[in-house]
Amino acid sequence: MTSHLHTPLRPTAPPRPAPLAPDSGWHPRHLLWAPHRLGFFLATVLLLVSGGWWAGVQIDRLGWLGGGSGWHLAYALSPSLAHGAVMTLGFMPLFFAGFLFTAGPKWLGVPAPDARQLLPALGLQTAGWLLWLTGTHLAEHLALAGGALALAGLGWMYGLFWRLVQASRAPDRMHALAVGWAGVFGMLCLLAVLLAQTGGHTELALAAVKTGLWGGVVVTFVAVLHRMLPFFTSSALPMIGVWRPAWVFWLLLGIVGLELLAMWQPLWAAAQSDNPQITRLWMLVLGLGELAAGSVVLWLAVVWGLVQSLKVRLLAMLHLGFLWLSLSLLLSGASQLLGMRTGAPLLGLGAMHAMTMGFLGSLLLAMVTRVSSGHSGRPLVADNRVWAVFCLLQVAVLVRIAASLPHMPGWGLALAASLWALLMALWGGRLLVWYGQPRADGRPD
Repeated sequence: MTSHLHTPLRPTAPPRPAPLAPDSGWHPRHLLWAPHRLGFFLATVLLLVSGGWWAGVQIDRLGWLGGGSGWHLAYALSPSLAHGAVMTLGFMPLFFAGFLFTAGPKWLGVPAPDARQLLPALGLQTAGWLLWLTGTHLAEHLALAGGALALAGLGWMYGLFWRLVQASRAPDRMHALAVGWAGVFGMLCLLAVLLAQTGGHTELALAAVKTGLWGGVVVTFVAVLHRMLPFFTSSALPMIGVWRPAWVFWLLLGIVGLELLAMWQPLWAAAQSDNPQITRLWMLVLGLGELAAGSVVLWLAVVWGLVQSLKVRLLAMLHLGFLWLSLSLLLSGASQLLGMRTGAPLLGLGAMHAMTMGFLGSLLLAMVTRVSSGHSGRPLVADNRVWAVFCLLQVAVLVRIAASLPHMPGWGLALAASLWALLMALWGGRLLVWYGQPRADGRPD
């Protein structure tokens, strides 16, 4: 399988297309030609379904779905829990599969698995999360059964990845090991979600989702970024060297550790409701810590070439996405300090969505576009559609942050959710076509 993960990001003129293979139309069998095709296809399907579903939930809360008839969606499971779980542990691991079973074997110096080997694991996850969303409205036991299927598929997937790690004799396995352990952590968090909800403890289940977000998803992104972002930058901008010392990676993991503690602060504060001074002290320490962490990440973004990257769209998307991690930490720190008088962060979930929609969403858009373009035989550039989606995504993030401010109207959440769903459809719809077609340049995968 030809890899384009290490191809420079310099803008190039579109190559002259070669004659397509005889089976040039879309066909499901083409999804099994390479791991990234299968993983990215299923991830994009789940991304579009979950995004559209959440937009519908927000619109329904405004009473607009029933056309004034008083009809509303029924829920057997907390929609916030359903949303958080599928957005964190649903489509993200499927995108990870497409990348890790493409780039991972090259990191480790081992043969890549066939996409057919991944089909049961990824299929279980996709079916499980679709059942999870269905059960959210019909019956809680259906949702929990779907979560159990997804957990089984997640375990299967990371079991295959750990086999690659164990077979490797590569001298540097730091990033692969970090990704593997992040996967195990995410599995444990999903198990905790299911157990907590089975016992009727929705708040604990939500805390487990947020823990999995930082300890599973963010750690995976940090590992991939630390390994790949300096290389991508140096390839496109030769005046910038590859700079990725190990201590930077451990520093980023330390910041993740701080946020893992913060995830459990609301439950701890509730237990200490009779002593608000302790809550305010914790908010002060956390706020100052997040401001310091955000400043360090901002410095790192500049060192890695943020300003220089703006010359190349696809590279700029990666660097601007990383910048959102700094902004989310700074916003969260300020939110803690400004909310000390009331005992609750000022922005609520706004800072978290700066991280999820801004940091994770922007990087997902950039990384998947890069891999999909290269492996489909297309130029490694962000064309006008991708760039427009990326820019509008930044607007959607700002709308979501603003919607979390006190006394903001409810339509702000509906607008942010609808923008997300629309933008992902504009971006992902084209990719779904690419994954089911042979390469545009006629070459084999």
